[in-house]
Amino acid sequence: MSLADDSQGAGSIVGINWGSTNFRAYLIGADGVLLDEFSRPAGVAKLDRPGMEALMRELALQWPEHVPPASRYHSAVYAAGMIGSNVGWQEAPYVVAPAGLRELGAGTVPATIGGVMLRIVPGMTCTREHDGGPDILRGEEIELFGFARLHPEWDGFVALPGTHTKWVRFGGGQLLDFFTSMSGEMFDRLTSAGLLASIVEGEAHAGDAFYEGVRLGSERALGLGTLLFGARARVIRGQLARSESSSFLRGLLIGSEIADALAMHPGLKDASVPLIGSGPVCRLYAAALERLGVRSSFVDSRVACLMGFSALHREAGR
Repeated sequence: MSLADDSQGAGSIVGINWGSTNFRAYLIGADGVLLDEFSRPAGVAKLDRPGMEALMRELALQWPEHVPPASRYHSAVYAAGMIGSNVGWQEAPYVVAPAGLRELGAGTVPATIGGVMLRIVPGMTCTREHDGGPDILRGEEIELFGFARLHPEWDGFVALPGTHTKWVRFGGGQLLDFFTSMSGEMFDRLTSAGLLASIVEGEAHAGDAFYEGVRLGSERALGLGTLLFGARARVIRGQLARSESSSFLRGLLIGSEIADALAMHPGLKDASVPLIGSGPVCRLYAAALERLGVRSSFVDSRVACLMGFSALHREAGR
């Protein structure tokens, strides 16, 4: 669908989430409501610079009244994600936390791709209070500040379950610090190749095998490497059905990750943690958190993303 009638999108903006594997663009109304969307399986890892330019020209043809050429630039197109990394179109330097939406807006970088002028959104970096370790994120800042705009009084923790799950601490409207767990990527790689792939069948779900994995992963009586190999031994010895092995592995990884979160932020025990992401993976995290005595709630990632781009645009226009 193309929205050529400008009356349908007066005051609209375009927000682009351009990651490593996918390109998702949203036409967003002045009130933060989705008017149209455009997506391609064309992340920056799959495109050279001519390919990126061609994709932006395709987007401009899709929404000609809202993605104007450089000669009619009106500063209403924003691109977040890996497009602003050192493997993207142009690097947008990280904003150092603690920081809020104002600092994020000030850190946007103007660029022209395929004849379309836009602003590339920076990622964020922090030095964790807990251990002095560094961390980085790029792309998630849009969802995080979208959530913060929806809940302006929020002080506490937010989690974004996914391939690289982020656990973020907010306070006073600022992103304070965060840590990243690679448990999602570990699960994908362990179940697609290598020794454990040979024992995995079915999709993960919150059942007895999952909760046993959560218990073992969170208790940390043994290291994660030992526990992971133990999944194979359980299947070979007939103590774990192949159809439940995926659930058990997910439980081990998520349980260990939540143990990290509780070690860094003991206050999580008494908090309710918003989970921003897709339904299936968030349901697994919610089940694991509940089993470990932590409340949670679900936040649709697309809603947070739309509100984040809208909030960023309002901040940039000041």
